[in-house]
Amino acid sequence: MALPATIHKADLNVADMDRHYYADHSLTLARHPSETVERLMVRLLAFALHAHERLEFGRGISTTDEADLWQRDLTGRIELWIELGQPDERRLRKACSQSGRVVVYAYGGRSVDLWWGKVGQDLSRYDNLDVFALSAETTDALAAVADRGMQVQVMVQDGEAWLVKGDARIAIDRKVLKTSRAKG
Repeated sequence: MALPATIHKADLNVADMDRHYYADHSLTLARHPSETVERLMVRLLAFALHAHERLEFGRGISTTDEADLWQRDLTGRIELWIELGQPDERRLRKACSQSGRVVVYAYGGRSVDLWWGKVGQDLSRYDNLDVFALSAETTDALAAVADRGMQVQVMVQDGEAWLVKGDARIAIDRKVLKTSRAKG
């Protein structure tokens, strides 16, 4: 018998001064049995950094034909496709061909450098792709504050981001590996 998903609820307050986006979101995140707490919190962070009324989570880690998060316009066209981890070039090629903009949040410590060394050259041709590397310190700190019921604030100003949960204030260390020419 398959293990059930673990449900996490997050009351998320976003204050993104760079995009002039200020909103509260009540989120339910289902953590697949094979998904780490680190990945769950990276999903929550990615949602906060791109928060929008139409941004939604994909069906999960075991679904290969969907983004981890995506935003569609009112006609159903994919405006934003967000991938987490270290996706292969083929998956990102598909995402770039189907969406207006693709964003990758790579994490995993030193393995990010190895992954980027392998795929970075191939990914340079995609004009609508942004790639960020999250530091191990950031993702470890995010995982440390995770629980099944969270009240979280994310603030963004001048390209810098912070996540606040209770007494914990985490500076989001994200290194730009590639920037797109797409706007949004």
